[in-house]
Amino acid sequence: MSEALRDIVKNTFQEKLRAGKVVSTLSIRVFRGVEIARIAKSCGFDAIYIDLEHSALSLETASQICIGALGVGMTPIVRVPGFEPETICRVLDGGAMGVLLPHAESPSDLERVVRSCKFPPLGDRSTGSGLPQLQYRSWPQAEAFRVLNEATMVMAQFEGPEAVDRAEEIAAVNGVDAFMVGTNDLCAGFGIPGQHGHERVRKAYSRIIAACGKQGKYVGIGGISDRKLIAEYVGLGARIVATGTDISLLMEAGRDRASFVQGLNA
Repeated sequence: MSEALRDIVKNTFQEKLRAGKVVSTLSIRVFRGVEIARIAKSCGFDAIYIDLEHSALSLETASQICIGALGVGMTPIVRVPGFEPETICRVLDGGAMGVLLPHAESPSDLERVVRSCKFPPLGDRSTGSGLPQLQYRSWPQAEAFRVLNEATMVMAQFEGPEAVDRAEEIAAVNGVDAFMVGTNDLCAGFGIPGQHGHERVRKAYSRIIAACGKQGKYVGIGGISDRKLIAEYVGLGARIVATGTDISLLMEAGRDRASFVQGLNA
């Protein structure tokens, strides 16, 4: 029965990471239609982050996009605004295959979130029925818990100098699968806003990657568009690349095309 259930509950993003691949994500901040999941899939992204921290998207909209993503084999992860169990539980019940947490500075906070994300015996996530991840079907509870616990990812963000100073302690939290580096917030915390290639940032990436590597945790790059710098951090061991947001990609492509037409007037 478990194998049949695993064929339904797939996290291809997680599978690629376990295979040692470098994976890409697209953050959703302004697009409210479920079409964005199929667009992201067609573009070749491995996962989408539905951002509830830095957007006005509702929980209902996030759930609809998650369900759309599940339908096309795209892994939906929701970036939650905080550590509240009630928000995390509703996001997961709405179809997310994982959560991305802000400001990973306290191991105790992360441990609490892991418990909120995992069903017993790994956590205390409340039992719901008719989950989108299960195609709304009923399965033996023990098997459903086991498969969902395996496939549901817990991710957190390093976003401040204090977190970097505690990298080894934070990376050791059991049940957290991956850590993203919020490079813009990290630069701001260092007093060097926008300087993604600064030596302090490079050292921070090296320390975080080393600490996570010892614990078998994946590291992701966030907030960087410089491809040479992204390649450098991937060379250090990062495996997740946050490529940008829906609005940033639209603006970039739109400016390029508008500029082309304007150039015809020269």
